[in-house]
Amino acid sequence: MFVENQSIHLPLLTKNEVSLHIKREDRIHPLISGNKYRKLKYNLINAKEKGFDTLLTFGGAYSNHIAATAYAGKVHGFGTIGIIRGEELDEKWKLNPTLKLAQEHGMQFKFVSRDTYRNKNSDFFQGQLENEFGSYYLLPEGGTNTWAIKGCEEILTIGDDDFDVLCCAVGTGGTLAGISNAARTHQQILGFPALKGDFLQEDIRKFTRRENWILQTKYHFGGYAKVSKTLVDFVNDFYRHTQILLDPIYTGKMMFGLLDMVQNKYFEPGTKILAIHTGGLQGVKGMNQWLKQKNWPLITTYD
Repeated sequence: MFVENQSIHLPLLTKNEVSLHIKREDRIHPLISGNKYRKLKYNLINAKEKGFDTLLTFGGAYSNHIAATAYAGKVHGFGTIGIIRGEELDEKWKLNPTLKLAQEHGMQFKFVSRDTYRNKNSDFFQGQLENEFGSYYLLPEGGTNTWAIKGCEEILTIGDDDFDVLCCAVGTGGTLAGISNAARTHQQILGFPALKGDFLQEDIRKFTRRENWILQTKYHFGGYAKVSKTLVDFVNDFYRHTQILLDPIYTGKMMFGLLDMVQNKYFEPGTKILAIHTGGLQGVKGMNQWLKQKNWPLITTYD
């Protein structure tokens, strides 16, 4: 599989003598794109080898992982079950573009309260799910497990060896861990979390023993699924200048943070940076619904 590294030309980069390329993982597939493809690849192989015919996973209303799992399950012959955070969605999920897409690809939903969802990893709750649905192959929220890390290690190729800095958005930390494991010794990895909190450090260290990564924690814009007009304007401006669409939950925050660091001369002149576009563009439709309700500018799309 060939994934293009697209060169980015912006006055800010030229002024600071920094080069930037974006690895277009978003182009792998329209519905199983970026890190979701990488995380599912070996999990699907493992599930098939172990004889499972059903995948069960967890996610929120606009989860990229939910949408990707539903489509991948349909293509590869698995039934899929999504445990969705938020009981209130049970009555209005058809208005949600992500959940509607997942259902169209065969996913069955179970909507649970936020309190119940917090216990999703408990043996008791998972036992209840097995009693209700029968045997299933468990995919954790966000898809991050050992098999997912193996897939994410394949993001980097020999053609990426010349880059000094590698950047990616961070949700559960699996993508960053895979990149960390695969990076060359001279490369530094910068992760841009979409969530608030320091717990990610511990989560990432479950999957990599290397110390070649740093989290840039001030670009979360209030936390997961939180955005601002400034971020929306940035995503639209970036699209106008590059014709690359970013999502406001993950890659938009990463790119905003990265260019802010360039502006503040974090990088030495001559630094070569590779930013990973981890996909997630299916979520833009749902975000635009929310932006429209607030009477904010909408995010430009390819449509």
